[in-house]
Amino acid sequence: MIEILQPYYQYFKAVHIVFVISWMAGLFYILSLFIYHTEANEKEEPERGILQKQFVKMEATLWRIIATPAMIISVLAGAGMLMLNSGLLQMDWMWVKLAFVIGLLIYHFICQNIVKQLKNDVFKMNSFQLRLWRELATIFMIAIVFVVILKSAINWIYGLIGIMGIAMAIMIAVKLYKNYRLRR
Repeated sequence: MIEILQPYYQYFKAVHIVFVISWMAGLFYILSLFIYHTEANEKEEPERGILQKQFVKMEATLWRIIATPAMIISVLAGAGMLMLNSGLLQMDWMWVKLAFVIGLLIYHFICQNIVKQLKNDVFKMNSFQLRLWRELATIFMIAIVFVVILKSAINWIYGLIGIMGIAMAIMIAVKLYKNYRLRR
């Protein structure tokens, strides 16, 4: 069976890339919705109720129709690639990538829990915390891309140092943006 599918490896790869992009877009957008949903609590009625109801609908639709299906197809296409080219599992960089992917999957399911909480008017994070949480998806994405492209241990070290630098820059930018918004 695997031999029959071998000519389709590049198709699996293309599908994997397209749906990883869709998945990441869904993760980035859902966090923006979480932020605006949380900030809607500061509005007066009836605006607050109208916004809350609309955000619940938008979050559920995005999660059910884009983010989760894209995640599932990404994982299945990636698994298909590993099945067709099992030699990838003998490479250290692939295990590093898979560790980051597991982190991203955990992130995805935590976001799914947030969707459910917000639907039930449970707000455990404020908008600033959600902004920081959103940037974690960026860090996972950058880490995965660097590991896949660089594929060497020494470059992982530089890449991880770079990721930490980017994370610090993102945290500073979020803090500056918060200060800017508070002054307005």
